[in-house]
Amino acid sequence: MASSSRRLQTKPVITCLKSVLLIYTFIFWFSGIILLAVGIWGKVSLEVYFFLLNEKASNVPYVLIGAGMVITLLGTFGCFATCRGSTWMLKLYAMFLTLVFLVVLVAAVLGFVFRHEIKDSFKKNYEHAVKTYNGTKDERSKAVDNIQKTLHCCGVVNFTDWRTSDQFKQKGIPTSCCKPSENCTEEVLKDLAKARGKVYEHGCFSLVIQTMDSEMGIVAGISFGTACFQLIGIFLACCLSRSITNNQYEMV
Repeated sequence: MASSSRRLQTKPVITCLKSVLLIYTFIFWFSGIILLAVGIWGKVSLEVYFFLLNEKASNVPYVLIGAGMVITLLGTFGCFATCRGSTWMLKLYAMFLTLVFLVVLVAAVLGFVFRHEIKDSFKKNYEHAVKTYNGTKDERSKAVDNIQKTLHCCGVVNFTDWRTSDQFKQKGIPTSCCKPSENCTEEVLKDLAKARGKVYEHGCFSLVIQTMDSEMGIVAGISFGTACFQLIGIFLACCLSRSITNNQYEMV
């Protein structure tokens, strides 16, 4: 009789835990959609910068897209496990949340630790791309043109960096350095003195780093927030599973 009374008293607690976990799981599922969208946005928005980084760094958007898809599927599984009230499914859900939390956290920490290495890698690759620039014949040269047009910059540190490039010896500074209001003839582009004022004088490296820092800051913030948010789900899933087990409660 006492056991039956205690079980009846715990029903509201378990029902409350179930409701809270369902709300959490929906938010978690929605965060997966956001992470997926951020990954796609990063791929489109930062593609020109990632192209001039090493291969590992260029895979960051794909990692975010993959993580978003995993979180979305995991959220769906968590909703099903909560509705069923299955202890083993809830424990499995908590275990998956723990794994995803650790993966995202390690990725965020590694990105922070190696951020200077990433910047150095970009600078070296950008300097090489400027030195070997050949117009529209390869993707690296197209990436350089896109960056210069988009950020209104020229060269690595400043526009005189083109002086040592193969492009300058043949045709001068690329037309992507030209200000829209100026008429940059080949004669002007081949003379640094005449080009001053007609082309963007500031280098691209500092502007690229500022752009990447601001946009990657958004990506990192969302990723880290999603990782920490999973701790709540792990706690709720474990509490609900333990409550169901201790009270031998079966949900229909």
